Amino acid sequence: MDAKILTTLEYPKILNRLTGLASTTLGKAVTEQLQPVTELEEVKLLLQATDEAYAADRLKGSAPFGGVADISAPLHRARIGGTLNPAELLDIASTSRGGRRVKKHIETIHEEHPIPMLRSVSEGISEHKSLEDAIFACIDEQAEVLDSASSELGAIRRELRTGESRIREKLESMIRSSSVQKMLQDAIITLRNDRYVIPVKQEYRSSFGGLVHDQSGSGATLFIEPEAIVAMNNRLREMKAAEQREIEKILQKLTAHAAEYVEDLLVNLDLLGQLDFAFAKARLAHEMKATQPRMNDRGFLKLKRGRHPLIDRHKVVPLDVELGNQFTAIIVTGPNTGGKTVSLKTIGLLSLMAMSGLFVPAEEGSQLCVFDAIYADIGDEQSIEQSLSTFSSHLTNIIRILKAMTSKSLVLLDELGAGTDPAEGSALAIAILEHIHALGSRIVATTHYSELKAYAYNRKGVINASMEFDIASLSPTYRLLVGVPGRSNAFAIAERLGLQRSIIDHARGEVSEEDLRVENMIASLEENRLSAESERQSAESLRMQLEKLRSKQEEERQRFEDQKEKLLLKAKDEAREAVAKAKREAEEIIAELRKLAMEEGASVKEHKLIEARRKLDDAMPEQQSAKRKGGSQGGKPQKIEAGDEVMVYSLNQKGLIVDIQGTDATVQLGIMKMKVSLDDMELVKTKAPEKASQPRAAASLTRTRDDSVRMELDLRGENLEEAIMEVDRFLDESFLSGFGQVYIIHGKGTGVLRTGIQQYLRRHSHVKSFRNGNYGEGGIGVTVAELK
Repeated sequence: MDAKILTTLEYPKILNRLTGLASTTLGKAVTEQLQPVTELEEVKLLLQATDEAYAADRLKGSAPFGGVADISAPLHRARIGGTLNPAELLDIASTSRGGRRVKKHIETIHEEHPIPMLRSVSEGISEHKSLEDAIFACIDEQAEVLDSASSELGAIRRELRTGESRIREKLESMIRSSSVQKMLQDAIITLRNDRYVIPVKQEYRSSFGGLVHDQSGSGATLFIEPEAIVAMNNRLREMKAAEQREIEKILQKLTAHAAEYVEDLLVNLDLLGQLDFAFAKARLAHEMKATQPRMNDRGFLKLKRGRHPLIDRHKVVPLDVELGNQFTAIIVTGPNTGGKTVSLKTIGLLSLMAMSGLFVPAEEGSQLCVFDAIYADIGDEQSIEQSLSTFSSHLTNIIRILKAMTSKSLVLLDELGAGTDPAEGSALAIAILEHIHALGSRIVATTHYSELKAYAYNRKGVINASMEFDIASLSPTYRLLVGVPGRSNAFAIAERLGLQRSIIDHARGEVSEEDLRVENMIASLEENRLSAESERQSAESLRMQLEKLRSKQEEERQRFEDQKEKLLLKAKDEAREAVAKAKREAEEIIAELRKLAMEEGASVKEHKLIEARRKLDDAMPEQQSAKRKGGSQGGKPQKIEAGDEVMVYSLNQKGLIVDIQGTDATVQLGIMKMKVSLDDMELVKTKAPEKASQPRAAASLTRTRDDSVRMELDLRGENLEEAIMEVDRFLDESFLSGFGQVYIIHGKGTGVLRTGIQQYLRRHSHVKSFRNGNYGEGGIGVTVAELK
């Protein structure tokens, strides 16, 4: 993309803002090199990265780039064998640690909200914690090598501190001496050439022994190293040299360690720069209140309330424009100061931003195109040095554009044909527009020439546009009106400013009838547009009111549904509570009956009590309460006979018909018999006909009141579920009869029946113990149970 055109459209100013939002020098370097991309798929990937960073920034804030620095130069030196200084090594460790933090941050966000592109980039960041730990163990935050970096360095520094302390003690004892104090300029200890000295007056030089290392500017003071500490200072210098050698050895070791990972760390720098760039784009989108545009490569452009990003968003007038569908060229006419140039720049700049992977300040649903190039001739570029007039400078640019453009280019021309004779200028402008239009390029041009209004009106694929002007306030509104040609408004403005009516009428007489008809037509179009706009606003207001009503109605309906659901749940809870209460009362009655049966020898069968309790359990509602069917099924009258199973509504229990007398029937409900109206019951199952030819294998346990209870139960041929029920009833009756031991015959077979019965006996309350039958009792085909 031509750098001059990028500057004309103010693209570098956007890059400056983007660069300022980058957290690292790596990200800033990427933003500074950013250029619009001309491949659709690449642009989509750039926008996807921005979108993911935008979402990540909204969810968890920007990635933690703290500590990340551009360490490429130290890494290259380490690779060729150079020794890095402590600050450079510290930067390497900090950058490595920062990369790990960024990687973890993105991984955490990806688990909650998928950001596959950023995660793919972060996965390439290699981790080198061992290198970080080695450097941080030797170098502190002030880039100083620690005493603990090596045992040798620690020993040297301890000796250094001891030597310095001894020298100071010696010198302090000297300067406290009254004989020495009179020779000193000041009673202080200082350093010259890394050796401890004291300031001695010039006149006492001959009487004060030692080495002179420096003197004051006036010459009145000499800085002398006393003879008593010369040897001590010499030793101190030796130890400092040893310290430097040991530090150099430590730095070389750490540099060699870093050199092992140079390639990985250089890749990390590139990836961190890309991630910082993505988050910088996200922050710019937040600042501009920008959205992600939909992109295409078919020359279609549709901006919804697009704003120039460099104008205060509270003051800028949004732009609505569509290009590339029904028409490929827009001719904007009208007077100056109406905002035509800003509209041109907005279209061009937003296109460049989208092609660079940046969100654009426009509403959701805006679409932009990936052009192979954007060309612009905007502004007055006349040059005195090059002897170029306004017309010449414009024409030079246009010639260059005409040579370079293709059918996939966007061309922006400001004041086309200006700076020369109006007749020739308008004719040349029409010819240039016709050439560009024939090639298929997308074009937006502004002009003063009224002849271009007729050209746009008559040419297919070309449309007029203008900048709205408020005659009442004599000021532009800066709104682009597509489909309406511009008016000069000169006469109206002159009249509003107070020019004599006779002069205005004379001026109108000088205008040709054709021009007047065009102006009147434009005025009519403008009036119709304003009327349509008013009606549209009215319809929009009505639509919003209907939307509010619909929303309110939906809220009311939802509240009704919620309330209905609550009432249903409440009713079900109350029903469950009622049944539970009835069950508790019935359990109490059954307990009383069982007590009577045991105390008074009553003939109430225990299995009847158990079945009654089971029916009470079945009566507990779960999700839906039982619905009364009105005594019939499918609307047909039911025929109930003795032996049929029925549902009694008032008791919510099933029973068997014992006898029928008129409209009433005697029903066996568990252990009780009740007289119930036929209208209060529903047929559940008719009495099964007896089949004498196929007798069912039954257990030998009898349950009539008159028969004696036997001590054995034959279950051969039964399935396990039926057998368990028979065993339960058999044990209850045997327990009530006072038997101490009973025999359960299940046969040998596969052993399934024996295993299931014995598992059941383990947890039965009446069984004390059980065993397999002995020889003569049936062996493993019989289980003998001892009752409590």
